Amino acid sequence: MTSKYSESIILGLVMVVVLILMLMLTGQQFFRVGNFQSMAFQLPELGILSLAMMVTMLTGGINLSIIATANLCGIVTATILTTYINPDTAGAGSWGIILLAIGAGLLTATIIGFLNGFLIAKVDVSPILATLGTMILLNGLAIVLTKGYVISGLPKPVRFVGNGLILGIPMPVIIFALCAAVMALILNRTPLGVNIYMIGSNPTATYFSGVNNTSILLKTYLISGLYSGIAAIIMISRFNSAKADYGESYLLMTVLASVLGGTNPYGGFGKVSGLVIALIILQLVSSGLNLLGVSNFLTIAIWGMIIILVFAVTYLSERYRERRQVA
Repeated sequence: MTSKYSESIILGLVMVVVLILMLMLTGQQFFRVGNFQSMAFQLPELGILSLAMMVTMLTGGINLSIIATANLCGIVTATILTTYINPDTAGAGSWGIILLAIGAGLLTATIIGFLNGFLIAKVDVSPILATLGTMILLNGLAIVLTKGYVISGLPKPVRFVGNGLILGIPMPVIIFALCAAVMALILNRTPLGVNIYMIGSNPTATYFSGVNNTSILLKTYLISGLYSGIAAIIMISRFNSAKADYGESYLLMTVLASVLGGTNPYGGFGKVSGLVIALIILQLVSSGLNLLGVSNFLTIAIWGMIIILVFAVTYLSERYRERRQVA
């Protein structure tokens, strides 16, 4: 059995154990329909942001600016919507403005992704430093644009994206499923996906095999930026507002979900299926801790402990494999 299937089986078993543990700790309260529906609305925006993080980690990089990108995208979109549309009188004629606003937001996110890719691929800045600098820049711009206030009052069709149901299925889950499917298709069925994995495994060998590393990295960070923008549309529609500091706690969780789902922090390996299972596990734990009345700050501390543990286990397992290969 290949390692990718064994890892998925392990994650599946962990998910079952978490479900049983939550049942023991919270009783039937955890398995109410309302609780699962609440999780279904919360998971997609984190899931899409995790996909944006994962694709950069596959190249051996990282994108610390995904939350700042999402917030600026949301602010641009919300500003256009609230300026030109009255949420109480939005009708068929407002669809053009809605599409324009969403397009402007996604374009903003894509440009930010291109900027990150340019700094990393062309200027040869370390991914962590390039995206950290971009994050600080975007946070400053977001505060200047909003003056620290909330932009609220979005039209009803936009609010449906984050709060609507289609045949009983939350709209955000449908969008997340489509985004995950497209990402899996890119990584597993296209030359771009193959090259992303190759760069993460050995960028020097990839370059000498005839691959344009610069182009691949630019495309990777473009995808990451675009996915951050999609997450932003869900986020502002769910909250009916945009703000400079929404989702700050998500950055840690996107890294945690990626690594927990089997993405190698040094690049070269990771599957969308593993990420999805890891996200479900994290959402189950988060919901269970919330029902138990655990402080959100303590929950964040627990995520930090988990990510340190995951990195430690990853490091030890790699050292063990190296020793076995030598032996």
